[in-house]
Amino acid sequence: MVSSKDESATDSDKSSGEVPDSNSSLYSEGEKVLAYHGPRIYEAKVQKAELRENEWRYFVHYLGWNKNWDEWVGTQRLMKLTDDNIIKQQALDKKLGVEKNTKLGRSSQTKPKASVDPKIEKDDTKNSDLNGDKEEMKTNVPKGKKRKGDSTTEKDNASAEKLIKIQIPLTLKKQLVDDWEFITQQNMLVKLPRSPSVDDILTNYLEHCSKKDGMMAESVGEILNGIRSYFDKSLPVILLYKKERQQYHDTVSDNVSPSSVYGAEHLLRLFVKLPELLACVKIEEETLTSLQQKLLDFLKFLQKNQGTYFLSSYEASKASDGSSKAKDS
Repeated sequence: MVSSKDESATDSDKSSGEVPDSNSSLYSEGEKVLAYHGPRIYEAKVQKAELRENEWRYFVHYLGWNKNWDEWVGTQRLMKLTDDNIIKQQALDKKLGVEKNTKLGRSSQTKPKASVDPKIEKDDTKNSDLNGDKEEMKTNVPKGKKRKGDSTTEKDNASAEKLIKIQIPLTLKKQLVDDWEFITQQNMLVKLPRSPSVDDILTNYLEHCSKKDGMMAESVGEILNGIRSYFDKSLPVILLYKKERQQYHDTVSDNVSPSSVYGAEHLLRLFVKLPELLACVKIEEETLTSLQQKLLDFLKFLQKNQGTYFLSSYEASKASDGSSKAKDS
């Protein structure tokens, strides 16, 4: 969702809700809410609520997402499903460049649409009412008759079924969460330039595949070139948190590609976004299946080399250093 999957939700946005009394839950089981996941806000449903060490925790299901993305979250990640918060959600989507009717993001219309799966399933309730669901949409239409616009809905749902699913390994999901917490909660940044860079990692993987099966190197090479291209174009638009933007402008010049500066931390974020990016590309079903498997193989390669490719700690941001010095003086 990384996920997921630009990722620019601010800490102040996330802490703007009320803090519930430790004895009473702010959200109830079965309640529809808005939930932060990475930089985006998605519609979700509270399935369980538990009081743990004087803090309420909620097990949420992101509507339209694969259940593998269900997770426990704290109160700071949730907001009530109100008109004001829906407007906040839409404003954030607009800021992140999520276009109206985009395959995987939220619509910019008044009512929120369920998101797709980054960390990944497509929204099946795209044209349903806020409190409606997919089953109601089916049963409300008499057999043999179609309401105006139903053909569009069916096409959208057909596209959803063909949407590529990327199952990110559990340890890499945790990496995404740690990455989010380092940057948005602790005001830390990935030290740049990274070594190995995205270019280095892709090259290493191609060499790895060539040793296993030289015949598949060419097809894998094409996919890796595509990943590199998507990464370079997507990074400044949808792969950065707000707190990372200044660092990007300070580090990446016009003649430098992000894939030569950034590393595995930001590359993994791309895999949260890939389904929505690939949804705009016409891909044959057989090719889609093959692509999905190759992307999963690459993620397993990242997982196998997680200790080598990913940072275990980030560095303090300049803004954070500046504020600390100001306090000391």
